[in-house]
Amino acid sequence: MDDLERFLKRKDFSKGEGEAWKCGYLLFGPPGTGKSSLIATMANYLNFDVYDLELSSAEGVVF
Repeated sequence: MDDLERFLKRKDFSKGEGEAWKCGYLLFGPPGTGKSSLIATMANYLNFDVYDLELSSAEGVVF
C-alpha cells in the first residue's frame, strides 16, 4: 500500500520532469493463486480502470 501511495504522489513530479508516469509489477504463479484478484484490488484502491484482454488466440490476426 505504501508503494501505491508513493506512486500516486509522484504523478505531478513526473509531469514536470517530462517522464512517463508508470509503475510495473511482475506477478508470477500458477493459475488460481490470486494474481488477477490482486490487480483488481490494487486498481480499486487507486480508483483506476482495468481491462482484461484474452490474448491466447491469434485467430483472425494478420502478421
